[in-house]
Amino acid sequence: MTLAPSYLTEFIAGLPKAELHVHHVGSASPRIVAELAARHPAAGVPADVDKLAEYFTFSDFAHFIEVYLSVVDLIRDATDVRTLTYEVAREMAGQQIRYAELTITPYSSVSRGIAAEAFLEAIEDARVAAERELGIVLRWCFDIPGEAGLPAAAETTRIATELQPEGLISFGLGGPEIGVPRAQFAPYFDAARAIGLHSVPHAGETTGPSTIWDAIRLLGAERIGHGTSAIQDPELIAYLAEHRLPLEVCPTSNIATRAVPELAQHPLAELVAAGVRVSINSDDPPMFSTDLNSEYAIAAELLNLDEAGVAALAADAVTASFAPDAVKSRVLAEIESYAATASRPATEADQPAT
Repeated sequence: MTLAPSYLTEFIAGLPKAELHVHHVGSASPRIVAELAARHPAAGVPADVDKLAEYFTFSDFAHFIEVYLSVVDLIRDATDVRTLTYEVAREMAGQQIRYAELTITPYSSVSRGIAAEAFLEAIEDARVAAERELGIVLRWCFDIPGEAGLPAAAETTRIATELQPEGLISFGLGGPEIGVPRAQFAPYFDAARAIGLHSVPHAGETTGPSTIWDAIRLLGAERIGHGTSAIQDPELIAYLAEHRLPLEVCPTSNIATRAVPELAQHPLAELVAAGVRVSINSDDPPMFSTDLNSEYAIAAELLNLDEAGVAALAADAVTASFAPDAVKSRVLAEIESYAATASRPATEADQPAT
């Protein structure tokens, strides 16, 4: 697959954007991971930035989860949590991301000894500082790590419903799908939805369409994390299109975890052609050697988009978000203004004949 033209890459780099599917620990840059690894050598994560690229090469989804959890183990106290959160926000702001819904797994840190209250204080302090100092609005999706089972579901739900940090807006389910049926998590999603949290479980990445149906029917999904296998079920595609239920698509992630064999086979174009709403996201960007700008460039290639098409894609992510109305309006206006003023440089072919 060819790269997006340079003028389009430059357009994407300056385009105001929203990101709806990106993980907290999975967004730790090599610099931050190396620093934490040096501080906590027993975790076994390389403390050399150059060696992290090899460490973040995955044989399959199970191996990805193994590596991911080893990085989670580097987050040992509230100071680590605050530093990670703020630095992730800084890197997002550098990509012109104006709004992000960051998927956070409090159970992973709380089960390692960080008090839930201290954890929440750390992320909230970073959120407020990031908005004030970096101009990026953050909101939280608290997700259940599926591989940890019902104890993790119960604790995640307790933290979400009893402590209710100000930035929390949604409730998710991550981790492996194979061997982790969605039905068992229904009571926990019911409790989260009862206090007004939106339902955004992962589904249909490494399993088939039935997992997506379960996420919709049993968990009340309002957006689907990944959902690439939906393309296998025409009835499901029709349902997603009719109900305007968005998929959070992460192309490079799908290749890195072997959920999709190669980009040329990615179903993004088929999904869009069928009328399914999508947003473009980076998932765990440093682990996959990507960022949101790169994912937009890939999407532009897969969908054959020009600047106007890319701007429309960015606007779609904003409208699919759970951002406050004032934030939505502001970011949409920024996208419109940017698209109207940023243009491809003229080439000889564009010059009028003499």
